[in-house]
Amino acid sequence: MHTLEEKLGYRFRDRALLQEALCHSSYANEHRGEGLCSNERLEFLGDSVLGFVAAETLFTRHSTLPEGDLTRIRAALVCEQSLHEAARELELGRYLKLGHGEEAGGGRTRASILADATEAVFAAVYLDGGIDAARTLISRLLLERERESAVERKRRDYKTELQEQIQKKPNQKLTYRLAGESGPDHKKTFVVEVLLNDAVIGCGEGHSKKEAEQMAARCAMECKVGKEA
Repeated sequence: MHTLEEKLGYRFRDRALLQEALCHSSYANEHRGEGLCSNERLEFLGDSVLGFVAAETLFTRHSTLPEGDLTRIRAALVCEQSLHEAARELELGRYLKLGHGEEAGGGRTRASILADATEAVFAAVYLDGGIDAARTLISRLLLERERESAVERKRRDYKTELQEQIQKKPNQKLTYRLAGESGPDHKKTFVVEVLLNDAVIGCGEGHSKKEAEQMAARCAMECKVGKEA
């Protein structure tokens, strides 16, 4: 636990809170006689603490953004994927208490379990050290400007932006076509080309056709052809 506390940058006064945050319901159910609590209640509280800190940070940082934009940015910053990335940065999976079934099923690396545990840890820090301690941890893991910028780039709808750009000139036709795919069924990579009037102006790849189309549109927007369309 000392190593995890170092990664968190926070030393608990009541380590029982951290222990509870790392206790999955499968483990608590298998050890009912020991009076253990799962991290589900802490996860519930942590979700609210995270939402408040994120909203407060974005409200202060972006003084002119409307509510809709603030909501979308917050949702992207605190989504399961972002929490999963934070958990991996902390190597949180190493410290989880899991039941035999979850252990055998790869629970230590499962995104949903790690994301929930991260929220539970936020709640544990909040209960142990107050909102300032929780704010410091959450801000470092999820709300730094660099991370927000990266999330914002991922959030952009390049297909819509490209379509709006193309529509500025009459008689322009934009289409997408699958150029190839590779890899096993559970982890395919798709390659998509975007065409303007039957001429290829961008190419992208992704683990879904939708993602590949977005990357193709991004490629088109960043190249000279797309900008001059």
